[in-house]
Amino acid sequence: MFNIVLVEPQIPPNTGTIGRLCVNLGATLHLVKPLGFDIDDRAVKRAGLDYWKDLDLVVWESFDAFLKAHPIDDHTHLATTKTDKLYFDAAFQKGDYILFGSEIKGLNEQILLDHKERCITIPMGATGRSLNLGISVGIVTYEALRQNYEGFKKITIKNQLEE
Repeated sequence: MFNIVLVEPQIPPNTGTIGRLCVNLGATLHLVKPLGFDIDDRAVKRAGLDYWKDLDLVVWESFDAFLKAHPIDDHTHLATTKTDKLYFDAAFQKGDYILFGSEIKGLNEQILLDHKERCITIPMGATGRSLNLGISVGIVTYEALRQNYEGFKKITIKNQLEE
């Protein structure tokens, strides 16, 4: 359905939670190294529960390696607090890549500057500076699903009937 890309994630439970979300949406999770934890970390798997074994997971050695395989284009969305374009104003399509930076530093600022038109943000009150990564991924990805729900609904119903 979608490709969720975590660039240099640092907190294992966030990644585990996002992995669980990806399994439930039929999304692929891309992790871009360096990671702030070992992928076999107990905290990652505990947050992902028994979903982790079903996760469509791709691990990239670097952001450059990811970009070489998947250049930023019209099917790429860059989640950041450094834009005014709201995520619900973006047009999502099946197969899109939605990129999120690390919990500590976000996405590379030069990438954001070079691709301003691909940047999206979640509105927040004046006293907050950011949301938890797992929450952010959920908010944006479920908007992408809302925009593409008919195809997802048919796949989900078909899979449930076959079980």
